[in-house]
Amino acid sequence: MNVYDFDDTIYDGESILSFFWFYLKKTPYLVKYVPKVLYAMAKYKRGKITVEQALATYAPFIEDYFRNIDDFEADVVEFWDGHMHRIRPFYKDLQREDDVIVTASPECSMQEICRRLGIRHCVGSIMDPKTGKISRLCMRSRKIPAFLEAFPDAHIENFYTDSPKNDAPLIEMADHAFVVRGNKIKQIK
Repeated sequence: MNVYDFDDTIYDGESILSFFWFYLKKTPYLVKYVPKVLYAMAKYKRGKITVEQALATYAPFIEDYFRNIDDFEADVVEFWDGHMHRIRPFYKDLQREDDVIVTASPECSMQEICRRLGIRHCVGSIMDPKTGKISRLCMRSRKIPAFLEAFPDAHIENFYTDSPKNDAPLIEMADHAFVVRGNKIKQIK
């Protein structure tokens, strides 16, 4: 099976950040959170924040905001209508029926894009879209238990990521690993 990270790998950018900008247009009062969100994303990309720190710092804000969303499912459809163009073209050339996405992005925001791309398997963070409550944050080393829970006997032939540091545990599990930079793919294992 091929396993892919999603953000900055198949998707050009961080989809969580793109969702933030999407909601910022709908609810301009979120502008006060822009510095905090950018700071958090920078810390995450550099591996400078633990999963526990991320949950403790940002979960209350996310939960508070999600309690005020009228129709999350409709928002997800609208979001992907406007962001399909950010799926990198290389993916269609490599796509296989048994592909799996393993991502920090919430599964509830990934279901629509996976449906559109024909991807049947996605392992991500678990968040209740009505309350914003996060019950599983699927990032860094936490991707392994989430992946193995869904696929206990899986054999990863090829793994694709933008961040060898953050996804080192999945790279170790794979026969071959690739780093994606834009539309360029470089084998690292």
